[in-house]
Amino acid sequence: MNPFSEKKRIVIKIGSHSLVHARTGRVDYIKMERLAMEISDLKNRGLDVCLVSSGAMAVGRQILGVQHKSKYQPENQMHASIGQARLMSIYQKFFTEYNEICGQVLMTKETMRDNVSRKNAQNAFEELFKAGAIPVVNNNDTVSTYEIQFGDNDTLSAIVTSLIQADLLIILTDIDGLYSADPRENESAHLIRHVGRIDDALLEMASDRPGSAEGTGGMATKLRAAQIATASGADMVIANGADVTILHRIFENDYVGTFFEGHFDEDFDLLGVVEEGY
Repeated sequence: MNPFSEKKRIVIKIGSHSLVHARTGRVDYIKMERLAMEISDLKNRGLDVCLVSSGAMAVGRQILGVQHKSKYQPENQMHASIGQARLMSIYQKFFTEYNEICGQVLMTKETMRDNVSRKNAQNAFEELFKAGAIPVVNNNDTVSTYEIQFGDNDTLSAIVTSLIQADLLIILTDIDGLYSADPRENESAHLIRHVGRIDDALLEMASDRPGSAEGTGGMATKLRAAQIATASGADMVIANGADVTILHRIFENDYVGTFFEGHFDEDFDLLGVVEEGY
């Protein structure tokens, strides 16, 4: 049985590393166009699709000719502002080629903490889906300080999954999925294909080390995202985003990755997740 055949609403998260060329750190336009094609095809299958996309700061630095992330936070905020505008223009161009429209949604923790803002965000997502649009979500890095950041887009994507009641979260990263140990350091590490429940032993397998200089979240953040998404009833997949055509292969149940089974926890508190962590 294909576990993806009955899905109606999905969230796809793609990280900075998956959107740029490894050697130069510059935008990979071919991959971004393929991503737009894949998402547009999922829309044609009748799915609501929400994209959580990192990359604003990386794109902003590229535009300004800056090589590395600054230690001065306002400068990073400036990079995010410039980069977010360019990132959205790229997505709009490519989605338009496939007769799709997209809308920008920028969020902070304050969006979720305040009852009115949270409901407004939820309503905005629903109207975007009704209009047939693809919400493109990012942390609002232009105005966010440490206290109001989600910290990483893995966590943000899981929170969005819960907020919009999606039934599947796909996190595209730079390795094939969750391994028993860090495969870059341990040759005997093996890929874990299916996870029913996340326990302490599984959490110990995760590495906090990000996969690249552009990213902000390692495997530990992806397991945290899995905890949030599965507790809200959604399934989750971690897969390699090197080739974004893996998206349609996931829906054909013909892919390499880690599948986390949703179970819906009646005690799950989304606001508590935002406030205190999960």
